[in-house]
Amino acid sequence: MLWSESPIRIREATHNDVPAIAKVHVDTWRTTYRGTVPDEHLANLSYERRANGWYQILSRAPEDGNFTFVAEGEPGGIVGFANGGMERTGDSVYKGELTAIYIQKAHQGKGIGRCLVRSVAARLGQLGIDSMLVWVLVDNPACQFYAALGGKRVYEKELNIGGKPLIEVAYGWLNTGSLRYS
Repeated sequence: MLWSESPIRIREATHNDVPAIAKVHVDTWRTTYRGTVPDEHLANLSYERRANGWYQILSRAPEDGNFTFVAEGEPGGIVGFANGGMERTGDSVYKGELTAIYIQKAHQGKGIGRCLVRSVAARLGQLGIDSMLVWVLVDNPACQFYAALGGKRVYEKELNIGGKPLIEVAYGWLNTGSLRYS
């Protein structure tokens, strides 16, 4: 499946994309979570460790129903990605999950996130899954993005990152057909 909004192209990720996915992942964490997550934790993020994790995720993807899309800009550089699949905890209501979505700061606010979410929701639909949730730190500006897409805050939990207790919230869609993309 490809979504295309010039000059961005959404396509399935390959192992060749892993270094770029890792870079987007680490860089986006550092810009998005500065001031929320401890500086030491952000400084210790590693492109190499992230890449190793993404190689493992993409290697397991066919067996575990997990999938990853990349947003490719001109001239072919990856500016964002999204990962999704079956909801990880066995939730009885929300069967699908948008596990990760990250877009380079310079490319945020241009519709790329909507295209990536649309791609994840469409793939879940192909798997017969029409409900989805996404977990996000409550202090993340992306909370407004998920609410604008029609997501409802459905869960909350505390987690610890770098020794700091933080609150994570889940936004859910009972029917991904109700996602608002405009």
